[in-house]
Amino acid sequence: MQPKIFVGYDSRFPMAYAVTVRSLLMNGAKEHQIMPLLLPHLTAAGIYSRPSSFKDGEMFDDISGAPMSTEFAISRFLIPSLCSFRGWAMFCDSDFLFRSDVRELFDLADDDCAVMCVQHDYQPIENKKMDGQTQTRYNRKNWSSMMLINCEHPANKALDVGTVNALPGRDLHGFRWLDDSLIGALDPEWNWLEGHTPDTVNPKAVHFTRGTPDLAGYGKIPFADEWFKIANTLSLPVKP
Repeated sequence: MQPKIFVGYDSRFPMAYAVTVRSLLMNGAKEHQIMPLLLPHLTAAGIYSRPSSFKDGEMFDDISGAPMSTEFAISRFLIPSLCSFRGWAMFCDSDFLFRSDVRELFDLADDDCAVMCVQHDYQPIENKKMDGQTQTRYNRKNWSSMMLINCEHPANKALDVGTVNALPGRDLHGFRWLDDSLIGALDPEWNWLEGHTPDTVNPKAVHFTRGTPDLAGYGKIPFADEWFKIANTLSLPVKP
């Protein structure tokens, strides 16, 4: 079965998505099926039906009673259903830069685990991120920003469409449908958080969780030069 990679897509940040996908293709993902998580498509298909609203210019998840910093904040948990509960899949946010062969990541897949991720202890001090979006705080923050998902693991049967559309986001991002023993740990090099992960870690995947280098104030952060090198090969405008 062809390995699947899902990348979150937010219509406000097309360049971030494009750089993430290009970096994947440059690092071993050409044999994988790469798909965007497009909220309008999932909604039109009746797969995503959570009520949401806009408050003070931000998307607001009415079930969670909290803002959503991206359009794909919840839809990532539909991946087992989208894969018909078969095989392994990878998910990542759209603000990543892959620097190593993603096939190495899939080689780490442990069939005893339902989900594998970098288990960060991340407590951001900023109140805003990503072009003014609210920086929310919750248990196991950023664990779900990059996941290897064992779609056919029995425990992931709990992530049916109805459940994903009904559970609060904090329960989903906190992996509360799983026993802790089913959450496998990946090395921090696979989800290196800019501004958090120690510089002693050589990242295989950089996560610009506070803001991609094209956003104001982030143009000179670590690995911005590599991000711009890819961005400048694409046909989308880069923000000044």
